[in-house]
Amino acid sequence: MAKQGGKRQVLSLDSIEPNAAGIDVGATEIYVAVPPDRDPEPVRRFKTFTGDLREMAGWLVGCGITTVAMESTGVYWIAPHEIIEEAGIGVCLVNSRHVKHVPGRKSDVSDCQWLQYLHSVGLLKPSFRPEAAICALRALSRHRASLVESAAVHVQHMHKALTQMNVQIHHVLSDITGLSGMAIVEAILAGQRDPLQLASLCHGAVRSDRQTVIQSLVGNYRPEHLFTLKQSLAAYKNYQQLVAECDREIQRLTEKMDGRIDPHQKPLDRGPGTPKRRKNQFHFDMRSELYRLFGVDLTTIPGISALTAHTLLAEIGPDLSRFRSAAAFASWLGLCPANKKSGGKVLSSKTRQTDNRASRALRIAAQTLLRSRSYLGHLHRSMRARLGAPQAITATAHKLARIIYHMLTTGHSYDETVFETEQQKQNLRLHKRLQKQAQSLGFQLIPITA
Repeated sequence: MAKQGGKRQVLSLDSIEPNAAGIDVGATEIYVAVPPDRDPEPVRRFKTFTGDLREMAGWLVGCGITTVAMESTGVYWIAPHEIIEEAGIGVCLVNSRHVKHVPGRKSDVSDCQWLQYLHSVGLLKPSFRPEAAICALRALSRHRASLVESAAVHVQHMHKALTQMNVQIHHVLSDITGLSGMAIVEAILAGQRDPLQLASLCHGAVRSDRQTVIQSLVGNYRPEHLFTLKQSLAAYKNYQQLVAECDREIQRLTEKMDGRIDPHQKPLDRGPGTPKRRKNQFHFDMRSELYRLFGVDLTTIPGISALTAHTLLAEIGPDLSRFRSAAAFASWLGLCPANKKSGGKVLSSKTRQTDNRASRALRIAAQTLLRSRSYLGHLHRSMRARLGAPQAITATAHKLARIIYHMLTTGHSYDETVFETEQQKQNLRLHKRLQKQAQSLGFQLIPITA
């Protein structure tokens, strides 16, 4: 506010988006605000039924709105977002944390008017949202992840039932849902109680000796615990069937996507032998699909499995051109140090808190490099010794993100020799610096001859 001639004069920012609207999204109703000169009633309330949302979209078109800002509130924003996009209006999906940090008198106006004003003056930054096909794949992939988690809960119920019967086979076998474990559990539910007969169902690859397996199968088979085991096993198998159906739907969706490379002209190098399908892996050749969509084989990067690469595809997509650089990509993933400074001093350099699934997948991939003999494994161990485990995981995930960005934007394959060359250059620079320091102190370095 400023006084001029005894009157108050309101100072406001110049409008960058004059055709902007704001939407406050809720579960049962939404509030929409347009510029005051577009309608006698610039703020309206609509219910969240599909018919009301389409009426809202028609009203926005009639008001000449070309862009709309809304907060990403749970999953409530998805239906209005899709209907508004179908009407030909651009949507600026905003992180609620960013809106909260913008100073202003938000309590004196409704949320939708505040969003409309901030969007009109260009103070809102849209969140990253991939294309429609990737969004559909993301929904299926997240649903698949929830199915896998639910199946794991019923495995825990099976462990509990076996423990209550004092059948310790799940402590002898590495995985109760493996070939040997499932055969033994099904035989127990079929009425078999002889430890020798049950132990004979073990696969030859079981590491535990036969006597230990026999001792673990002697238990108190009470009816109530057998009933619990039976239902838990049935629920686990049901979720496995649902995961297989979800895999078929994911395969159907990925096959419709346009690839960056033709596998027939440039086939995928699979290496010697046929890899065995691991637990919770896809029921189809996901690696070949990822190679066709990405244009490069991300699984050649140490620590990156087909499941991790699929998470990156479902959460981000194969096109990283919306990120201006590898640093911007790593920052979006939340793998960069924060830059909080005041008075020329660094207040904090911790990475920001994020629930990014792609970032989580890269952190898990970084943890698998602890015993890797590759350059990335050596880098992770050296940073772990110097910085500690948590910071080393973040730093290694940052390195993986930069490698992935380089591969997807340039189309180059992963080459381990690049790091060896850089390591040699670094060793040469270190050698020259040590020689210079020794000369300044009056010493001379003499190399050790083997």
